[in-house]
Amino acid sequence: MDWIPVALLTFKILVLATGMFFAIKWHYDQGKKVEEKRAVLLASGKVAAVFLLSLLAMGLITFFLIRTFASDLSLT
Repeated sequence: MDWIPVALLTFKILVLATGMFFAIKWHYDQGKKVEEKRAVLLASGKVAAVFLLSLLAMGLITFFLIRTFASDLSLT
């Protein structure tokens, strides 16, 4: 039972060291991709615009459906 803390500590150090290595490598590689930043921003802008338009369309459709079918549900 005395070897369990040593083994788990060694495993923890290996996992953290591997994670730090890949995090540093990822950040270093991101620095090289400055020219791709514009394309990513443009694509994310398009996705946001499509999302907002579909949200607006769904809201309008819901509003008109409720106005049409819920007119007999008024309690006043």
